[in-house]
Amino acid sequence: MVQIYSLIVGVGILQGAFGAPQPDADKAIQERQGYYFQNWSEGGSNIRCSNGQGGSFSANWNSRGGFVCGKGWSGGGARTIKYSGTYNATGPGYLAVYGWTRNPLVEYYILESYAELAPNEPWTSKGNFTIDEGTFEVFTSTRVNKPSIEGTRTFQQFWSVRSEKRVGGTVTTQKHFDEWAKRGMRLGRYDYVVMAVEGYTATGGGGSAGSASITLG
Repeated sequence: MVQIYSLIVGVGILQGAFGAPQPDADKAIQERQGYYFQNWSEGGSNIRCSNGQGGSFSANWNSRGGFVCGKGWSGGGARTIKYSGTYNATGPGYLAVYGWTRNPLVEYYILESYAELAPNEPWTSKGNFTIDEGTFEVFTSTRVNKPSIEGTRTFQQFWSVRSEKRVGGTVTTQKHFDEWAKRGMRLGRYDYVVMAVEGYTATGGGGSAGSASITLG
C-alpha cells in the first residue's frame, strides 16, 4: 500500500497510511483554518517532504518512485494562488497547481515549471491560450485503473502547461477552468487543491531528483 499523510496546519490532526491519493473513508477531517498538507509516495526511496510553518513546504528527492509533496486547501476550487520559492530538478516531474474533482473524477494540473515532460499516458493537445499570467497549452489524458482519491479508478487528467517556465507568481485557477470548459473539458465537485512538487519514473526511463522550497501567500 502506498503511504500518504494529510495534515491541517493549525488544527493538529494527522492522518496516515491510507490508499493513494486519498479515499473518502480516510478523509474525516474538518478544516477550520490553515493549510492542507499532502505527502504521497509509492515505490520510491530517498524522498523527503517537509511541512514548514504557515504556507511553506520543502522537498528533497532522488528516487525511481513517484511522489507528490504540496500544500494548499481542502475543498479547493477556484482560487487565486500566490507563491514564491525555488525549484531545481532533473528527470520527469513538475512544479504545479494540482487538484482533483469528483463526479466526474478528474485529476488536474497547472504546470508552472518542470524538468522533463515525460507523460506515461498519451497526451492529446487541445490548443493554446494566453492570459495575463502567461501562455499555456492544454492537454488531456486518461489513466486506466490507477490510484485516485476514490481508490483504483479510470479517470481523465486535464493539463495547462506554461510555455515559459517560472517559479513564483500568481495562478488564478478559474481562468484555466474557463479555458478548459471552452474545450469541453468538464470538471466536477472540487476536492483538494495544492501547490505541489511531483516526481516520477517515466516508462522505460529513469527516475527524478531535485529540491524545492515553496511558500504560499
